[in-house]
Amino acid sequence: MLKLIVFDVDGTLIDSQHLIVEAQHRAFSEHGLVAPPRKEALSVVGLSLPEAFRRLVGEAGPIESLAHSYRKAFQALRVDPDYEEPLFPGMAELVERLHRRDDIQLGIATGKSRRGVNHLVDKYGWERWFATIQTADDAPSKPDPAMLLQAMAETGAEPSMTVMIGDTTFDMMMARSASVAAIGVGWGYHTPGALFSAGAVTVVDSAATLGDLFSGPLDDSKPGPVTERLATQ
Repeated sequence: MLKLIVFDVDGTLIDSQHLIVEAQHRAFSEHGLVAPPRKEALSVVGLSLPEAFRRLVGEAGPIESLAHSYRKAFQALRVDPDYEEPLFPGMAELVERLHRRDDIQLGIATGKSRRGVNHLVDKYGWERWFATIQTADDAPSKPDPAMLLQAMAETGAEPSMTVMIGDTTFDMMMARSASVAAIGVGWGYHTPGALFSAGAVTVVDSAATLGDLFSGPLDDSKPGPVTERLATQ
């Protein structure tokens, strides 16, 4: 039986792009550096902050200092009404619907800090909705499989009973490394083509389409659409 559905956060559940880009811009400005273009800035979303800045400025750059400045800017922007972090359309309803099912457990695996995730959990009333929450404070950066391995260990789920849902190639690669099926969402920060190349079983274009994958029974005796799709891996 498919038991554990793990969600990425930024670009999958939450539309945080404007806040992320502005926080990066402020961090680079504080160091007298030119911030990367928007597309490049968003290309590293999902990685832990040190790994993200390592990719943006190189090993010799001020990685830890930039990460510190980013955290400071992010916290300041979070209380600015011009930089909301709204849920993507339909995702609140989908998460609530899945949460209410007794044959599914939900999890989170994100490059955000534990503090950042706790803020969103409190904001959206998700207390006790997620059986496992893995953050950048708990494991190596994606695409290392540690977050998913820890999530499965905490919930007792086997890889064959687990699905990872995310918007970046890092999510897809992490899932494949953990022998977990990966579903991409097309509204995030990496293209559908890149997601397929990184190992996505399928890429959905809306929360409604994603929900349809889990609309049927999830046991092996009566396979629903998602189990039929995942069986083709």
